[in-house]
Amino acid sequence: MATFEFLLQGLWVAAQPMNLLYALIGVTLGTAVGVLPGIGPALTVALLLPVTYQLDPAGSLIMFAGIYYGGMYGGSTTSILLNTPGESASIVTALEGNKMARAGRGGPALATAAIGSFVAGLIATLGLAFIAPYIVKLALVFGPREYFALMVLAFVTVSSAFGDSTLRGLTALFVGLALSVVGIDQLTGQARLSFGVPELLDGIEVTTLAVAMFAIGETLFIAAQGEKGPDKVEAVRGSIWMSKADWARSWKPWLRGTFIGFPIGAMPAGGAEIGTFLSYAAEKRLAKHPEEFGHGAIEGVAGPEAANNASAAGTLVPLLTLGLPTTATAAIMLAGFQQYGLQPGPLLFATNPQLVWGLIASLLIANFMLLVLNLPLIGLWVKLLTIPKPWLYAGILLFATLGTIGANPSVYELGMLLAFGLLGYAMRVFGYPIAPVVVGLILGPLAEQQLRRALAISQGDVSVLFTSPIAAVLLVIAAAALIIPLILRARGRGEVLAQLAANED
Repeated sequence: MATFEFLLQGLWVAAQPMNLLYALIGVTLGTAVGVLPGIGPALTVALLLPVTYQLDPAGSLIMFAGIYYGGMYGGSTTSILLNTPGESASIVTALEGNKMARAGRGGPALATAAIGSFVAGLIATLGLAFIAPYIVKLALVFGPREYFALMVLAFVTVSSAFGDSTLRGLTALFVGLALSVVGIDQLTGQARLSFGVPELLDGIEVTTLAVAMFAIGETLFIAAQGEKGPDKVEAVRGSIWMSKADWARSWKPWLRGTFIGFPIGAMPAGGAEIGTFLSYAAEKRLAKHPEEFGHGAIEGVAGPEAANNASAAGTLVPLLTLGLPTTATAAIMLAGFQQYGLQPGPLLFATNPQLVWGLIASLLIANFMLLVLNLPLIGLWVKLLTIPKPWLYAGILLFATLGTIGANPSVYELGMLLAFGLLGYAMRVFGYPIAPVVVGLILGPLAEQQLRRALAISQGDVSVLFTSPIAAVLLVIAAAALIIPLILRARGRGEVLAQLAANED
C-alpha cells in the first residue's frame, strides 16, 4: 500500500501545470532529436544541462526523463525509414523495420514501434515503482566499505559495457578519475592538480565536460568525415494503422520484449542493446513464420522496440536506488541531480521522496504524451530527416557554446569547453568510449570519500574492505566482470588464429 500512496503523491507532483509543461517539452524535444540520425538522448540531455540551472530540480529532472523516453521513441523512426539508427539500441529495429518500409509497410512498422514502446514503458515504469523500494531497503544497510565496493563494481561494469575493448573503457575511466581529483581536497583543504590556476580550485564542472565530450566532440567528428552521399528516406505509403493480423502478431512480442528488456536494463552491467538482440532472437525462434525474418517480419520490430523502451525504465532502477549510471544518458542525468546538490541513492528516497516519486510518476504521463505525439505527427518527424547536416551540427555547436556561457560566463570555462571537445573528438577517432570519462568525474570523488571513511574507521587496515560479506561479494563480481570478458576475447582470438592457420594448410 505504501508504494501506491507514494505513487499517487508522485502523480500529484507530476500533474502540476508547470511539470506537465516540462514533460511535454521533454518528450517533444526527445522525439525530435531521437529522429535525427546519430544524435541520441545523451547528447540532448547534455546540451540542456546548462540551460536548466534556473529551473527547479523536479521540473528539470522531469524534462530530462521525458527527453530520455522521447529519444528512445524517436530512434525507431530513423531506423525504419532511413536504415540509420539514431541510437545504438535501435540497430535491431532497422533489420526488419527498413525492410517493411521498402515494401510499403512503413506505417504499420512505425505504429507497432510506437504502441509497443508505450506498452513496454508503462509496464516497466510500474515495475520501477514497485521494485525500487525493496532495493532501497537493501542499500540502507550499506556502510562506507560496501559503497566503495559498489563504486568499484560500477567503474568496472561501465568500462566493460561501453565500447568494444575493456582496456579502452578502463583507460577512458581513468581519464575521468584523474579529472575528478582536480581542485581542493575535501578532507585536508589542499589544492590538487590545480597548477596555480584559481579557476581549477573548484574542480572540473561536470556540465562543461559532458557538453564538450558529447556535443562538441560529436560535431567535430561528423565535420571531419566530410560530405557523404545523401541517405535515402523511405516515404510512408498508405495508412499508418495496423491491420488485425498485425495486432495479432504484435501483442505477444510487446509483452515478451518488455519482460526481456526491463531486468537487463536494471542490471549494473545492462544496456538496451543486449535486450533488443535477445528479444529479436526470441521472436525469430518463436515466430510462426520464421522465413519472413530478414524480409520484413513485424515481430522483429515489435519485440526489440518494446525491449528498448523497457530497458530505458530499467536503467533508472540502479540510478535512483544506488546512484549507479549504466548508460550514457543515465550518466548525464546523474550530473543533472548533482547540479542541484542531490545524490541519487537510498537516502534520496528518504530526503526527497516528492522529487523521486514525481519523477517516476512523470514517466507514466510521458508515455501517454509520447503515444499521442508519435502516431499523428509521424509526417512531421519524417521531415526532420531532411535537415542538412551542416545546419544541424552548426546549431548544436552554437547551442552548446551559448548554454555553457549562460551557465558560467567565463572565458576560461569556454576554453575548457573547447579543450574537452577536442579530447572527445580524439577519443572518438581512436575508438575510446566517452561515457566512462563522465562517470569517472562524477563518481570518482564519491568513491574516494567512501574509501577514506572506511580506512579511517579501520585505522588504515585495508583488509577491512574484504571482511564485509557484501563488500567482498561486490568486489569478486567486479573482478569477474573484468577478467571473464578478457578471457573470452583471448579465447575467441585463439580460435580465429587456429582457423586461419588451418585454412592456410
